[in-house]
Amino acid sequence: MTSLLTIRNGTAAPLRTIPILGAVEFAEAVVGAPARGRRVASLFALPWGTSRAPHLAVVLAHDDAGVLECGVTEIVGHRFASMTESCPEVHLFEREIAENWSVVPEGHPWLKPVRRWQTPNDTTTAEFFQMAGDEIHEVAVGPVHAGVIEPGHFRFQCHGEHVFHLEIALGYQHRGIEGALVGGPKKRTIHQIETLAGDTTIGHAIAYCQLIEALIEEPATARGRTLRAIALELERLANHVGDLGALAGDVGFLPTASFCGRLRGDLLNMTALLSGNRFGRGLVRPTGVALDCEPARGQMLLERLHAAARDIEDAVSLLWTSPSVMSRFEEVGRVTTATARSLGLVGPAARASGLARDVRAHHAGDFFGASPFDLVTNEAGDVFSRAYVRWLETRWALDFVRARLLGLPDGPIRARENVPSTLGASLFAVSLVEGWRGEICHVAATDDGGRFLAYKVVDPSFHNWMGLQMALRDQQISDFPLCNKSFNLSYCGHDL
Repeated sequence: MTSLLTIRNGTAAPLRTIPILGAVEFAEAVVGAPARGRRVASLFALPWGTSRAPHLAVVLAHDDAGVLECGVTEIVGHRFASMTESCPEVHLFEREIAENWSVVPEGHPWLKPVRRWQTPNDTTTAEFFQMAGDEIHEVAVGPVHAGVIEPGHFRFQCHGEHVFHLEIALGYQHRGIEGALVGGPKKRTIHQIETLAGDTTIGHAIAYCQLIEALIEEPATARGRTLRAIALELERLANHVGDLGALAGDVGFLPTASFCGRLRGDLLNMTALLSGNRFGRGLVRPTGVALDCEPARGQMLLERLHAAARDIEDAVSLLWTSPSVMSRFEEVGRVTTATARSLGLVGPAARASGLARDVRAHHAGDFFGASPFDLVTNEAGDVFSRAYVRWLETRWALDFVRARLLGLPDGPIRARENVPSTLGASLFAVSLVEGWRGEICHVAATDDGGRFLAYKVVDPSFHNWMGLQMALRDQQISDFPLCNKSFNLSYCGHDL
């Protein structure tokens, strides 16, 4: 097959070096990716040439080799042959392309909007999947929910309490951020990036800054990279510990639920101590970070981290020794390895189903310095596996943050104060970061003037919502809150 452009995470290449494939060659590259040990990190429409006609662009991740492969193909006559039936992990990407660019992936088995629950240029409601038969009934939940939660609609096809199928409809808060990023970077671009998914401020900000650094050919300083890594793992800690507590709450196990709720706050306050904001806004900036961690502040973080680590160990360990908890966690919401692979799941959800996928292990470069990384997986793919993978990652992150605080390299925190208003011209760059939910992928292309021609964001939730749907098959409908929390996906990160 025609070779694709090979680049590494956080690097840029001239747009002209990306091979333009024929439609058949492009489809073969994408459909054949899983058999060749690749997976689809991003598939999107990219304006191309002087006409700015949309072309399909793909980024394949080759984890074993630690490289990314890129290629494009022309969309002829506003149509292209769907690849979904042969490569299910692209099903949502193709639907998104159809929605945003008014093109048709011919042969797509379930072509409907991704982020607008009404079809473009039409007022009719897109159909839900339905089942017929004696005593089959539907249960509709949302989009408005009790409590403080973003909107999402969940439609269950049931027989009594038994769930045959769950369909999830999102897009109620579609913000059009990707379109707003075109023509940047602007003064507000970094702030838009930090609010792509508020609980993943650090992850998305790092992905963006790595792209900028690639496009201006100026890397972050060693001290800046280390402080970014500390902030990223603090973000992971706060969310993993909070979710473990929420899972305990879903099964009525109050000791862990109560402690972890408080500990999540403690960890968010550590991020505030580092950056001035509990979610880390204002910290990560191109070529480094905006704020340093002086020795006194570092010592305070170490003391807080030591106290939190002790309490986290005590609170979470109770889960694994409680028969009532384990009876609700084990063999509930199972996603098999084969299903996880075919859907392209990422993050803890993928690793809990036996897939060894983690940017920190395969595409991190020197982001984590000399610290050894332990990639953990579990084969069962159930609620317990997703919870336990988070627990093991929490332990690693505690040790990592402690070690990096003790070994902060000397030097400036940032290579330059201000980023150029224009970037390198006619370039293509890809940035991957392992956020706490999984792989974050940012892709940017610049025009002849060094401004963003296109900017594509793939939040890990975009890969994983279908995994939650599959986890509910042949489960009791009362298991939905538990399964939902074991994934804990982002509505706004999906809706963008």
